[in-house]
Order: sequence, then structure tokens, then C-alpha cells
Amino acid sequence: MSLILAGLFLLFLLMGLPIAIVIGAATMSALNLGGVPLMVVPQQMFAGINSFALVAVPMFILAGDVMAQGEISKRLVAFADSMFGFVKGGLSVVSVLAGMFFAAISGSGAATTAAVGASLVPELKRKGYDPASAASLIAASGTIGVVIPPSVPIIIYAVIAQESVEKLFLSGFIPGIAMGLGLIAVALVQGHRRAYPRGAAFSLPVVLRTFLAASWGLMAPLIILGGIFSGIFTPSEAAVIAVNYAILVSLFIYRDLSLRALYDIVLRAGVTTAVILFVISASTVLSWALASWQVPNAIAGFALSLSDNVYVILLLIMVLILITGIFLETASALIILTPMLLPLTVQLGIDTVHFGIIIVVGLAIGMVTPPVAINLFVASTTANIPIERIARAVLPFLAVLIVVYLLIAFGPLLI
Repeated sequence: MSLILAGLFLLFLLMGLPIAIVIGAATMSALNLGGVPLMVVPQQMFAGINSFALVAVPMFILAGDVMAQGEISKRLVAFADSMFGFVKGGLSVVSVLAGMFFAAISGSGAATTAAVGASLVPELKRKGYDPASAASLIAASGTIGVVIPPSVPIIIYAVIAQESVEKLFLSGFIPGIAMGLGLIAVALVQGHRRAYPRGAAFSLPVVLRTFLAASWGLMAPLIILGGIFSGIFTPSEAAVIAVNYAILVSLFIYRDLSLRALYDIVLRAGVTTAVILFVISASTVLSWALASWQVPNAIAGFALSLSDNVYVILLLIMVLILITGIFLETASALIILTPMLLPLTVQLGIDTVHFGIIIVVGLAIGMVTPPVAINLFVASTTANIPIERIARAVLPFLAVLIVVYLLIAFGPLLI
């Protein structure tokens, strides 16, 4: 039955159907052929989204969209520029730092790419930076948006793996910072080789002025993450607070958001949330079917038959994650892979929190690997550059992200 399911999945995928329909239709067809009562399908679909932790998903999406819309993202970019713009090629460094700042607010790779790109691409072009390389760097920096907390994929993994959101959030900081430092290193090398210009000289008064201007945006991650880790509120409650904070700052402090624009943002966030929850509910049925047919155990047995070396098997798992990220959107791939691979990693003695970071980072890299590279498409639209040029320019940044990925995966095992 698992072979029939795989065949139907590939068939529907090649037909160009939406991924949620592909998962649901393939699973229902396989279950029906196997004589399983189809009443199981709606039961499992509702069970899959009946989780309080998932309340955080639409709220963080909405908060990120609100903050990306107006002055919050622009002021964060200005603050980063005041600190590092004086370096040769410093605006590239600012692109990464702005991505890291916004990652700590939005929880979304696409939102991070859009916010930073809208603020920086015109300035990068004006100062003579290679447009394709600049746009690809912003897209690569957007991958950090789903690693540094708050992170929507981490929340989804936590629900599937029944793991602590707080522990996973806490484990996302160092990998996210490592990804940012790797991208900064490549950006600095390119800045010297291409003789990119320096920005304005470092000025402490300017830093203080831009810091004060960006302080409302900088306070957002402090409130959100500080409240979570101090135990004042849960991640789901933090997401709601993030939405209220973003709306209040945008409407009444910066006054850069109209009620009409807010209405459009809420609708857009609602559509995005509906898609994600549809994928989660359909994938829950798939996970139930795979567990019923003992597929995760079969995968674990097959992998262990290839080698009993934890490093070899983990490397194979990482390759599978990267390949899946090339062809599937992050949330879909996460929901499909986690139930299949988690039992194997548990048998290998890999901590479930560590594996959560491994799978999230691996699929985040998929955001800049065509053909399904959402960050590249966002950067292409924002910069008005053909996707083919950006896909070539992203290769150095992709290479350093994979190196960091290897360090994230194997580093804790080597200690």
C-alpha cells in the first residue's frame, strides 16, 4: 500500500495539483484501496489541527506582515546601516543583519526577504552593487527567518514531535547566528573583490539616533522572546501579543499603516494560514496511514541495514532533507518528513530538539534552491530581476549555508 501511495503522490504532484490536494487525494485513494473506512480521514484531519500551539502560526504570520508593511523594517535597516555601513561592501553586511533582526520578529522566511528587500534593494542598486548578487544575499538571509525564534516551522515541528516549543526556540539562536555570520563572511569577501563602496563614516550620534528611531521595532523580539522564556506567557499567547504590538506601533506611533491596508494584510495572512492548516490536516492523515503500515519502522530498519554508524546515517538523512526542500515547500516537507524520520533519529540516539533544528535548517536552505525557492521568487519580484540571474548569484551563499548546516548537525555529536 505504501508503494501505491508513493505512486499516486508522484502522479498527482506531476499533474500540478496544490500540495495539500496531492497529499490528501493520494492518501485517501490508498486508504480506500486498502479497505480502510474513509471516516478516518476527517477524524485525523481535525485531530491534526486541534492543537493550542498552532494558534501561534496565524498570529506570527500576521505580525510579520504588519511589521514588513511599513516603517518598522525600514528603521531596523537604518540602524544596522549606521553600525556597519562604513565597511567596504558594508551594505551587504547590513542586508544580513537586517534579515537577522527581522527574523526575530516575523518567523517567516518570505516575510523577512520581502521586508529587507523592499528597504535595501533600491539603495544597493544606487550604490553600484551587483543587483543579482545583492538580491540573492537578501534571499539567503531570509532563510534565517525560520531558524531564529519565533519560527513558524519550529512551531509546526514541535506540534508533530510533541516537543517543547520553548526548548526548540532556545536552540534556534546559535544556528541562526552561525548562518548569518557565514553569509556576512561571503559578503565581505565579495565586497573587497568587487571594490564595493563604503558607506558613511561611523558616527556614534547617528547610531544613537537610528537606535532610538528603531527602538520600537527592536523591543518586539525582547517582549516576545523575553515573555516566553521568562514564563510570563506561552508561545501562542506571545504570538497574539506580537500582533497587538505590531498593530499599535504601526497605527499610533509610526502612523504608517491605514485601516484599509491592515484589512488587506489580515486577509492575506488568513489565506496563508488556511493553506498551511490545510497542508497540516491532510498530512496528519498521511502520517497516520504511514504509521499504520509501519513505514517509519521499515525506513529505520533499511537505514540501519546500510550502516550502524550514526554519522553516515545522519548524513543520508540530511541529504534527503535537502533534496526534499528543493521540490517541496517548507511546511509541507516538514510535515511529511518528520513522522517518517523521527523514529529513526530516536533509535540513533539523536535528541529530538537537535533533530528539529537539523530538519528546519535543512528545509530553510530549500528556500533558496530552485525550482521551489520561495525566497528567490520574492527577491526576484522585489528587485525586478529575472529568477535565473538570482539563482546563479546565490550559489556562494548556498555553499556557505550548507557548510554551516553540517556544523549544526555534527557539531553537538562531536562534543
